Amino acid sequence: MNYKPIIVVAGEPNSIFMEIFLKSLQYKKYKSPIILIASYSLLKLQMEKLDYKFNINLLDFYESKIWNLNKKKINLINVNYKTTKAFEKISSKSKKYIVKCFDLALKLLELNISNKLINGPISKKYFLEKKYLGVTEYLAEKTNQKKFAMLIFNKKLSVCPLTTHLPLKLVSKNINKKLILEKVSLIDAFYKKSIGFKPNIAILGLNPHCESIDNYNEDEKIIKPSVKNLIKLGFKISGPYPADTIFLKNNRKKFDVIIGMYHDQVLTPIKTLFEYDAINITLGLPFIRISPDHGPNFSMLGKNLSDPKSLIEALKFLDK
Repeated sequence: MNYKPIIVVAGEPNSIFMEIFLKSLQYKKYKSPIILIASYSLLKLQMEKLDYKFNINLLDFYESKIWNLNKKKINLINVNYKTTKAFEKISSKSKKYIVKCFDLALKLLELNISNKLINGPISKKYFLEKKYLGVTEYLAEKTNQKKFAMLIFNKKLSVCPLTTHLPLKLVSKNINKKLILEKVSLIDAFYKKSIGFKPNIAILGLNPHCESIDNYNEDEKIIKPSVKNLIKLGFKISGPYPADTIFLKNNRKKFDVIIGMYHDQVLTPIKTLFEYDAINITLGLPFIRISPDHGPNFSMLGKNLSDPKSLIEALKFLDK
């Protein structure tokens, strides 16, 4: 079988990603070649500081092919990043470097050299600034996709926030029937194609206990009618459910996916339940994009104590 390479964008150069990437290569041998897009000099510096020994296979980038892939070495497309230190503070210095890494990755994906992308964490403050809510939205715009969803995936239970990195005061203004239909449709299609079955989906209410003292109740006016319509369309969905009880063991085991109205409503419990045993999959892109479920975590930089579980699960998911 011809396994397409997995493209890995290292992301923020001053993060724990390089450490967990090197640990993930020690974990097992993957069937798919892995192409890392990062700085050669920074990779070498961090390998020395963390005491890892890997051979590096430098690749020449052509518009039609990547040559000389070697599963026993780190296949690296070098993107220059000027530094004399293995670890620095996260700043705006790395923005141009990260943009170039993503541009190269998107070019490889556009040329169909690969259909698999993993990216390391980035700083929303310095890289995305205020133009994008997250990398999900950044990649959606770069690929001209209007419909997309963030799925935090675990085989036992996955979650999806209807809105992503929005301030809480803006969440209620951005909830609508069209958005709910889009997210549910993407999740249903993904599960049927990639996992092999039609998912049972729960959708949460916005307000505590799905009730509101306000004259306008989003749970009654938007979410409940959306669920009724989706059931008529053939989706396995129910709700809205109160967010404070849905993740109890006997409740959550009934579902494959829980959709929440905002980021922390579902990401906080899923990370509490599974910690690093989950991956962030972007649905709706013309390729499979996965991000390990962790941030740059500057406080752990250089300590060689970070858990590679999420990246290992991402590589395993794409290794086919």
